Amino acid sequence: MNAIDYFFENTYRLDKPFLVGKEEINYKDLYSSSLQLAAWINEMVGTDKHIILLSVNNLFFLKVYLAIIKSGNICIPLDPGIERENYKYIHDLTDPKLVFLTREVEKRLELNSDQAWYPDTLPSSAEKNMDEIPGGEFDREKCAEIIFTSGSTGKPKGVMISHKNLISNTSSIVEYLQLTLDDRMLVVLPFYYCYGLSLLHTHLRVGGSIVFNNSFIFLGGVLKSLVDYKCTGFAGVPSHFQILLRKSDSFKQTKFPDLKYVTQAGGKLAPIFIDEFREAHPEVRFVVMYGQTEATARLSWLPPEVYDRRKGSMGKGIPGVELKVVNEKGEPIKPGETGEVIARGDNIMMGYFADEEGTKNAIRNGWLYTGDLGTVDEDGYIYLTARSKEIIKVRGKRISPKEIEAVILALPEVIDCTIEGVEDEIEGEMLKATVTVRKDSIGSLTKDRVIQHCSQHLSLFKVPQVYEFKDDLTISATGKKIKKV
Repeated sequence: MNAIDYFFENTYRLDKPFLVGKEEINYKDLYSSSLQLAAWINEMVGTDKHIILLSVNNLFFLKVYLAIIKSGNICIPLDPGIERENYKYIHDLTDPKLVFLTREVEKRLELNSDQAWYPDTLPSSAEKNMDEIPGGEFDREKCAEIIFTSGSTGKPKGVMISHKNLISNTSSIVEYLQLTLDDRMLVVLPFYYCYGLSLLHTHLRVGGSIVFNNSFIFLGGVLKSLVDYKCTGFAGVPSHFQILLRKSDSFKQTKFPDLKYVTQAGGKLAPIFIDEFREAHPEVRFVVMYGQTEATARLSWLPPEVYDRRKGSMGKGIPGVELKVVNEKGEPIKPGETGEVIARGDNIMMGYFADEEGTKNAIRNGWLYTGDLGTVDEDGYIYLTARSKEIIKVRGKRISPKEIEAVILALPEVIDCTIEGVEDEIEGEMLKATVTVRKDSIGSLTKDRVIQHCSQHLSLFKVPQVYEFKDDLTISATGKKIKKV
């Protein structure tokens, strides 16, 4: 089954709205227009071709994304703010047959390509019915999309996701979140990011609806959207929750009568923020999740009911996913030991595009080696300690930045904290803390006070020696914090 057929299986005839807000469309019209566009794409280029899509979250993105995958081709959704150099690298690597983009993006990238199609040049209809194309049984093992992530070498890595991967992960997320046609998600995460795409896939599958907000920096607009559009769900990465909780007091004081749950993934959020959220909005379920692009989107979840007993845990594998933490010999670790998190399931990627060696390193004997270090408790709940490449060595001692960041984040004036190693002639490497402080606390939170606070909770060698204070948290479009601008 083609992934798009799966998403629309029970919903393609629905008259109810799928996209709500400034732009709107119902299921029936979205399905119909996607089929027509898919038929046109199929006649233009056939199947199994690479097609790039560059756009913010909007109706244009929705129709084109669904149409590319339905046509049996491979969608490559890219950040519309991508640098020219990275775009050229990906374009040359993948050799796309078509590029769908907005005029603003074309102007910035100076493309002038004869492959380019825009919102105002899309065909309004197609004579051929897409239900007939490509015909027969569809191979679920075929690649549906390539999601590019930042690689350790600096070059973007293309994660190949199959139709089977999309179907499997969508099914699992719908099951553990118990999503229904009454669910409405406020989407602040872009769709070129796997976490954002998972919101699209799951709500399409169950007959729910979504609302776009592409301007998270305007907090008032986010809070207004949650209330005005009666959103039942919100999904964010750590910085979203840090900003909501610490940038101003309005989020804690606003009532959201329709909000049932929030999900958090895209990195570890310090428990202090989750506690603050639960205290401010005890009626809203806070679901901690963990995932990777290489796993389509999601690998584990922590049910809110066990949060107090398993604070700091990323939980256990979602339905259909097997998770283990293993040592260097590949053997499961004992509680308290540290090892690498590995995963197995139908959601694990096909591999990295045009990178055989990278694929072999990441997938071994059917298991995805995530590069995340963690430990387990007696009941099998997993606790992440760090990315293997994030570990800092000071005086020969291995230090996890997350542990120190969590201590500094406990200070109520702090919005965010990043710990990194900086070179020092005597020590070899020293710890530097970059601390983002609420605007009304700049000047009152001093280096001495942070050091005193750290000394009460950390061993002396873990207390940072170098400090930088700022009042602005710089985040990317996906909500990930940008450490160096």
